[in-house]
Amino acid sequence: MTSKKTRRFDEVRAGEALPELAIPITVPLIAGGAIATRDYFPGHHDAEAARKLGSPHIFMNILTTSGLVQRFVEGWAGPGARFGSLKIKLGAPNYPGDTMTFTGEVSGCDADKRSVEVTLKGKNSMGNHVTGTVSVVLP
Repeated sequence: MTSKKTRRFDEVRAGEALPELAIPITVPLIAGGAIATRDYFPGHHDAEAARKLGSPHIFMNILTTSGLVQRFVEGWAGPGARFGSLKIKLGAPNYPGDTMTFTGEVSGCDADKRSVEVTLKGKNSMGNHVTGTVSVVLP
């Protein structure tokens, strides 16, 4: 159980910035995320296999990225928010030793549905790892 309060729809305005979230990219995060999502592709947990594929190290899978996007938005919206949609696009890979920093802002509000659209990006040292939009319904 968390003590974090859930944002209320009437407290949110378009243009509101979400607090930044920096996530250190580590081997356990990448390999653990891949295993937790049953993605056993060697490039996500075996550095030698990743190098044979032309990658300098193991790299994060899209399901781990999706989970981190949800963590970022829920950290702002609170545990009572209900996710409506998550639309993301991958860019630069996430490798161990880097940091991905999430930024985002409220890009729209629908009073009839009490939903909020958040536009976001997660950037590492090579550029945007992920960009996208998430909609959440708030009480």
